Amino acid sequence: MSRAFLSLIKPLRNPKPKSGKPGKFTEYLHIKRFLTEVCQILQSRGEQWKEILENRFFEEEIAPSEIAHLVFDGVRDCESGLKFYGFVTEKCCFLDGFAYSSLLKLLAQSKVFSELDILLAECLHCEAKRPSRDALDVVIRAYADARLLKKALDLYSFVLKEYDSLPDLMSCNSLLKGLVEDGNMGAAWDIYDEMVKRDYAGERKCMDNYSVCIMVKGLCNEGNVEKGRKLIEKRWGKHCIPNIVFYNTLIDGYCKRGDIDGAYVLFEDLKNHGFLPTLNTYGALVNGLCKKGQFDAVDEILKEMVSGGLEVSPQMYNNIVDAKLKFGLWEEALETTKKLRKLGCNLDIVSYNTLICRLCYDGKIHEAEAVLNEASNSGLVPNKLSFTPMIDAYCRRRNFDRAFSLLLEMAKCGHKPDLVTYAVLINGLVVAGDVDAALSIRNKMMEHGAYPDACIYNVLMNGLFKKGRITDAKKLIVEMLDNNVSPDEFVYATLVDGHMRCGDLADTEKLFNLMVERGVDPGLVGYNAMIKGYCKFGRMKDAICCISRMTRRRIPPDEFTYSTIIDGFIKQKNLFSALGVFSHAVKWNRSSNVVMYTSLMNGFCRSGDVAGAVKILRDMQSHGMAPNVVTYTILIGSCCKEGKLAEASLFFEEMLMNKCTPNHVTFHYLVNGLSNNIPFAILRTESRPMLLDIFGTMISHGHQPISASYASIISCLCMKRMVETALLLMDKILEAGIMLESVTFSALLCGVCSDGKSDEWMNIISSRISEIDVDVAFQYLYKFECYSTPEVIKQVSLILQGLLKECNSMENKILLFPKNSGVDKGEH
Repeated sequence: MSRAFLSLIKPLRNPKPKSGKPGKFTEYLHIKRFLTEVCQILQSRGEQWKEILENRFFEEEIAPSEIAHLVFDGVRDCESGLKFYGFVTEKCCFLDGFAYSSLLKLLAQSKVFSELDILLAECLHCEAKRPSRDALDVVIRAYADARLLKKALDLYSFVLKEYDSLPDLMSCNSLLKGLVEDGNMGAAWDIYDEMVKRDYAGERKCMDNYSVCIMVKGLCNEGNVEKGRKLIEKRWGKHCIPNIVFYNTLIDGYCKRGDIDGAYVLFEDLKNHGFLPTLNTYGALVNGLCKKGQFDAVDEILKEMVSGGLEVSPQMYNNIVDAKLKFGLWEEALETTKKLRKLGCNLDIVSYNTLICRLCYDGKIHEAEAVLNEASNSGLVPNKLSFTPMIDAYCRRRNFDRAFSLLLEMAKCGHKPDLVTYAVLINGLVVAGDVDAALSIRNKMMEHGAYPDACIYNVLMNGLFKKGRITDAKKLIVEMLDNNVSPDEFVYATLVDGHMRCGDLADTEKLFNLMVERGVDPGLVGYNAMIKGYCKFGRMKDAICCISRMTRRRIPPDEFTYSTIIDGFIKQKNLFSALGVFSHAVKWNRSSNVVMYTSLMNGFCRSGDVAGAVKILRDMQSHGMAPNVVTYTILIGSCCKEGKLAEASLFFEEMLMNKCTPNHVTFHYLVNGLSNNIPFAILRTESRPMLLDIFGTMISHGHQPISASYASIISCLCMKRMVETALLLMDKILEAGIMLESVTFSALLCGVCSDGKSDEWMNIISSRISEIDVDVAFQYLYKFECYSTPEVIKQVSLILQGLLKECNSMENKILLFPKNSGVDKGEH
């Protein structure tokens, strides 16, 4: 009976009864019923399935290997297939290529890649077990779709060599697509060229339009749009683009390259050839225009779409809004939302979330709340991604009451806080210094079944270490391990840094060495934390040895590593070694950053060599790096200490010209430098810097040095259109009770008018200055003529002339804000 079974089933996958032979038909039905029974036994959950299966095969007098391929074809799940495979191999039965082919297909379709790899290794290089080519086609396709491209490529090469045939077209296209998307164009070209060669040789269909389109897209992704077009013309003829898909691919390529003109030429060409633009056509153009900030052209495209009966997709809307927000046009982004709603575009919550997220990122939290309200009023239900950016924004502003109220609103909408939401709250509280409140949030999240991850534990431990609560931090690491949360390199770095903060270098070294001995890789972050500690305690040799340990473990030092070492040598007054480390970093790592340059400049300034520091500054700028506030402040402070006020003033002006915002340390150095070196400050030269010019004039008019210093700084800020910084400085001056000058009023007016807000000057300035002398304001306005534009001076003059008519006394003193009794009046 066994031979009869074998003759029936070997050549067939779906046996059909043959007419005129009722005996064989009866046997076929019997086999089919038996196969169904075998599949049911395999799919059962009973513990005795092996024994039952063995008995049935014995009763039928059939070897399991004889019908293995039919069983693998019959089961629908890989678990049952693997159970039968294990059952057969335990019986030491030999499986042939038919069986392996069927099982490979089953595993590939189920995407069980670990077992698939083992099975391939077992059967691929054995002639008797070798699977069919169509089975390997399925495996190649599965590997390619899962982006296991090396495995797919290796199997493709095996098929090409051993079967002297290409895998089927679908498999080749899947592999091509994966390689192109992965950026491996070299391997993609090898496959494509083989497909073209065999297609021209007359083999079965080896390529199609999709194959060509994949390669064209790859070329366009590289910016080689013209080469992509030539590839199309090589197949279909010169100036021939066969369908809209190819047009869309080329237009998208031009737009990604930033060649909008080239994209428009093709756009007109496709319409001239009778093709109708699709949503993808318009989407590519819109994305390209958005990247260029050409939003008027975007509006024209949208109008053309709507007139052609196409709807603006939410994804396209999101791209437009995101682009406008990146260009700082948040008001226009909101207006776009309203326009699209009028056009009938059904915006989803993702669209509103895009707007909310960007507004929160830019600090426009109130506008973000307005968008959230609009989404709710539109009938949409906000989700976690709507609330979390706003909670984060309010936490960064330390407005925790509003953050918690938003958390309640989120719960009312049916969304429980997730790890990201809790992490935002905990991080905000820790940054604000309220570690206990952060720990209580940790307790509440655990009560609700959400357990902290390594990131949250890291934030909490960092906050505790900064508060000096080392015992509580150690308790957290124990809790973390009890909850089966594995510490990562950032947690270890926090532990190292935390012990360093507490001045416990010996325990820190023990912890670090224990971590390395136990096979935990501290990573770059961990080594940097240890190096920072050694530098803090002046142990520079140990810091250098730590770098050697890093390189032996093939962890290359980064810019932070080198900047920390340089800063450590500078604090040890070892400028020579600092320069050596800097040279090494540039030579071997080809990396340097502003912090490294700034540390070197600090070293030169500490040794009294300001000229050397300036050389370092210019070298940094020649390498395309912009100095930051610390860089300029170090130079300004050193110049002021040495009485070089002209140089300090020039650096201050350069700082403002480069839109680098000064901080309170910068202002402190300048005020002390000006007020303590009045003879040098008022010394007249042919080309005095703006700061000294204004300060010298005010001193000569009898103003107090401190108030004259601040008024001069504020004037410079306003002349360089940094009005917001000037107003913040004014607020601090008022809080300190320092008297303000009418000079400041005139300078602020210049700054406000330069920003195009001449109509809003009263709202911006009057709450800060309660009384001015118009004569003094006019006098200094003429002084500012050489530092501002004629148009601005004219606008300020008109404002002052208007105020002059409203004078309340013969002394030309004007009460701008009479009810402001808490503000000291300025000198006049």
